[in-house]
Amino acid sequence: MIKFFRKIRQNLLSEGKSAKYFKYALGEIILVVIGILIAVQINNQNEIRKNNTIESKLLKEISIGLNQDLSDITLNMSGHKAGLKACDYWRKIVTNKKVNTDSIAYYYHYLTRDFISIQNISGYQSLKSRGLELVTNESLRIEIIKLYEQDYSSMHKLEEEYQELQFQENYFKEINQIISPHLKFDDDDGDIASISFPLDITENEQKMMLSFLWKIKKNRQFVLNVYVDIEQNVNHLQSNIKNYIEKD
Repeated sequence: MIKFFRKIRQNLLSEGKSAKYFKYALGEIILVVIGILIAVQINNQNEIRKNNTIESKLLKEISIGLNQDLSDITLNMSGHKAGLKACDYWRKIVTNKKVNTDSIAYYYHYLTRDFISIQNISGYQSLKSRGLELVTNESLRIEIIKLYEQDYSSMHKLEEEYQELQFQENYFKEINQIISPHLKFDDDDGDIASISFPLDITENEQKMMLSFLWKIKKNRQFVLNVYVDIEQNVNHLQSNIKNYIEKD
């Protein structure tokens, strides 16, 4: 093809038709430029389609991870709610109010139990490695970044680094020293079966227990409020991701 165009130009020059030669050369340049632009446009379209496919795949991966996160959040919220009930249950025992002692092992277990969230961040990490700008919708991209970099990060620090929320470490030893002498155990399997009632503890021990129970309850209520906010944010993001994928 190049030889064909070159031959035409040479014939025009040899015949002395310089005006036609320059017009032809200009036309040839324009055709070449148009060809390049078309090729660039096709390449850009292919790249856009490729990026859209990757974007959709990563958003679906993030959505699957969010589903798992919601299940984990729900379980942890249930655990903290059980911890709150345990506080009320043990407050009654400490103040010698009647309770169902058949539930004592359950509430002793949940009184100081810790709960740690496990975030599924593989989809988000894959997105970061490819470039966050791959998500072309700016508001959706900002929402994703906020959840993983702010909400999840804050929750992680709260659960694992905030000292007041380390219930087992902070309270179990002291509570067990007060309560364990009064517990009754099953002879066959060694499980906690009941407790001596009314509870024979000193006034100072009672005040110490009430102080522990108050502190545990306040901190569990605090972390539950954090969970509720994050749960709402996860549901909102998941809904937006679904709508965005379906729209495309």
